[in-house]
Amino acid sequence: MPRRSIRGFTIGQKRELWNRWKKGQSLSEIGRALGKQAASVSNVLAVHGGIFPVARTRSRLALSLAEREDISRGLSAGRSLSHIAASMKRSVSTVSREVKRNGGREAYRANEADTRAWHEAVRPKPCRLAVNPTLQQLVAGKLTLDWSPEQIAGWLKSLFPDDSAMRVSHETIYRSLFIQARGVLKKELMKHLRTRRSMRWPQQASTEDPPRSGIVDAVSIRERPAEAEDRAVPGHWEGDLISGSNNTHIATLVERASRFVMLVRVEGKDTAGVVSALTRQVKKLPAELRKTLTWDRGGELADHKRFTISTGVKVYFCDPQSPWQRGSNENTNGLLRQYFAKGTDLSVHTQSDLDKVALLLNQRPRKTLSYRNPAEKLVSIIASTS
Repeated sequence: MPRRSIRGFTIGQKRELWNRWKKGQSLSEIGRALGKQAASVSNVLAVHGGIFPVARTRSRLALSLAEREDISRGLSAGRSLSHIAASMKRSVSTVSREVKRNGGREAYRANEADTRAWHEAVRPKPCRLAVNPTLQQLVAGKLTLDWSPEQIAGWLKSLFPDDSAMRVSHETIYRSLFIQARGVLKKELMKHLRTRRSMRWPQQASTEDPPRSGIVDAVSIRERPAEAEDRAVPGHWEGDLISGSNNTHIATLVERASRFVMLVRVEGKDTAGVVSALTRQVKKLPAELRKTLTWDRGGELADHKRFTISTGVKVYFCDPQSPWQRGSNENTNGLLRQYFAKGTDLSVHTQSDLDKVALLLNQRPRKTLSYRNPAEKLVSIIASTS
């Protein structure tokens, strides 16, 4: 039986692979389009950590293939190196080194010399993390605290505004994590990323929110006070439930002005249990932080009137299928999936566990707060409005 040949990817196929990857296509979709196995596609992507490789370009100072052909013709015609260099407007030493490193006058071939030069020019410049151990330790330390690369980059910029050597882009951090050949950041640190992926994935289109049940006497978000909209005054909250397996849930509350997070353990999704749990948590807040709560159309807050009577917090509801109207809460729920993965039983977490996770989030810098953390922001807002 003849052996089946195993072919790699051509340059054109690799270009198409990366273009499809950037558009968000799955490994299987890319594989079908290129006639390859998904595992083969994954292997190509994994070499670069899923990050589109920078296209190589030839230095403007390097000899071109056309110039090497001029050298080859000159040598064949018996011309001197100085004559060849003068006709090319290059220095004699440049031409002499080129001929010497490629076998001398008799063995010199333009195409072979050009190919050799192209391959030998692969000398990756070490990234800043590789040459600055102090910076590397700072970045690794913050990753262990579950800070995102973007948060770390922003924090470094604010901490060292006048020292570029102590700053690094979030892209460099991602590359150092996902491209292990760099040998800069340990692979184990990837588990601290929110997605915990081994490659950087392109942005995917989000799915639509499922329809929600109606709420009796629901007050529309359009009637919410203007001060809640502009985030100038603290005490206006957004809330929702994140769900796990076995019908388990955690209630999440995010303060709009500071993005301060509170997590609430709930026994189920029934309105009586959720409202009681939220009431206990919210009543711990000082009066100035109890103004409004914006919720989606979930039936778990059907008993919103009892919540308002108990806490003094007025409840407003988003329009159906409009999660962007609770943008801060939606974003926070995404961050929380780093700690509470989809499909896991959320009932195993105690209120103490939830408080610890909330503390971690409240001490992490946020881009939207100019890389201050929510706890600092909340304290400063209360101080400025008191």
